[in-house]
Amino acid sequence: MHQKYKHLFFDLDRTLWDFEKSAIEAFQDIFEKYNLAQKGIDDFIAFHKKYTDHNHRLWDLYREEMLEKDVLRWKRFYLTLLDYGIDNRELADAMGTAYLEISPRKVNLFPHVMETLEYLAPKYHLHLITNGFQEVQEIKIKTSGMDQYFEKLITSEEAGVKKPDPRIFYYALDKTGALADESLMIGDDYPVDIEGARKVGIDQAFFDPDAVSKENNCTYKISSLLELCEIL
Repeated sequence: MHQKYKHLFFDLDRTLWDFEKSAIEAFQDIFEKYNLAQKGIDDFIAFHKKYTDHNHRLWDLYREEMLEKDVLRWKRFYLTLLDYGIDNRELADAMGTAYLEISPRKVNLFPHVMETLEYLAPKYHLHLITNGFQEVQEIKIKTSGMDQYFEKLITSEEAGVKKPDPRIFYYALDKTGALADESLMIGDDYPVDIEGARKVGIDQAFFDPDAVSKENNCTYKISSLLELCEIL
């Protein structure tokens, strides 16, 4: 046990939850559910790529408070359909709703998540800080069984601001009763999780599973969650 730390704050998507794998499984269900092949969209991979491009751009706007959640939900599908000449807001709405219902139930975790949490939970207070939608993230941690390990789920919706805004980290510290110098933030998004935590004096563990990032200005850098067990 690392004597300095008492509270560990985890990011969820792409740190514990394999977002890409779950998302594409949900997308396949939606592709079939709404008979998109019969609507002239015959290349699933190309369709998913177009959606991903729109989604990333719109999420950036959402993170910067330039787009509302309810608009993001349908607009990412609407713009993708438009790329195929399908101007159908009703269909986009239905797909957006279905995606939020299906994707958090497609349980795919990164390797060693459960054994790492099993090791850490008796020794530290574990919490989550996520920019994801509240209702979606709650389903993810429950369906995956991770809810048994975490004491607090802090979402950007609840805090009113998104990572890397320092206010969400201060909110998390206040909600959990933690001090910055006894806390560690674990996340995969360097500017959002790592730089955000560093600005408020929280140590950071940068999760880089493919070991491709050149960013090294962090307290720890790990490519496997099992490395947390060695550090902590």
